[in-house]
Amino acid sequence: MNPIYEHNRRAWDERARRGERHTRQVLAKDLKNPLPILDPENWLGGNLAGKRVLCLASGGGLQSALCAAAGAIVTVVDISPEMLTQDRQSAAEHGLKIKIIEASMDDLLALSEAGFDIVIQPVSTCYVPDIAAVYRQVARVLAPGGLYLSQHKQPVNLQADVAPTSSGYVVREPYYRTGPLPAVAAGSLHREADTTEFLHRWEELIGGLCRAGFVVEDLVEPRQAGVVVQPGSFEHRSLFMPPYVKIKARRVGKPSDEPKPAALWTPS
Repeated sequence: MNPIYEHNRRAWDERARRGERHTRQVLAKDLKNPLPILDPENWLGGNLAGKRVLCLASGGGLQSALCAAAGAIVTVVDISPEMLTQDRQSAAEHGLKIKIIEASMDDLLALSEAGFDIVIQPVSTCYVPDIAAVYRQVARVLAPGGLYLSQHKQPVNLQADVAPTSSGYVVREPYYRTGPLPAVAAGSLHREADTTEFLHRWEELIGGLCRAGFVVEDLVEPRQAGVVVQPGSFEHRSLFMPPYVKIKARRVGKPSDEPKPAALWTPS
């Protein structure tokens, strides 16, 4: 396995063991009305019954359980065995049927072509260097007309300091940087200190979807900001730079063979 992927797999295994943020399993009360939690934008039309859903890079026992409780035929893919253990636990505890596959988000050859109606992916593309490879794999496994609902870290979220200075939150990382981002101090709520992350530009996030055969139907920036908050907190930083973006895209064509744009400048 790629050393970066192995590092991130171990990191998420450990995060799951410690019960860190973004590793919580579903609560029984949430399964009574799962769709508003899973899809607050109502992009899914209020009905998942009988839909073939892939929860991509989505281990942890949350999204997969919510989809299954909503009546979907669910497969969950994740690189972390410990996160997938939580999906097994959620399925067993709540009597849900969930197919579980350990794989990287950019290598879905274990899945059939056009085998899904919907792909749901929480924040996770920051852990792979080439987001276009993820998009191509999603396009392959989605049926024509299928929906791809994904959430990503915004570029500026990964460029800026996680703590404020006297001048505010300083943007330090070049927009056109290549390679892994520098490590972040423990305790950051905007980045996972024990993982390796990559910055993806807007032309990669949105243009990459178009080149992979998708049409973007909607885009939202989930509001995380607070008005009266402590400087340095997650909510305070989010006042100045929205941390996430959610995208609704529909597969309408085949991936383009057009090469991706080259970076204009590569920092040393």
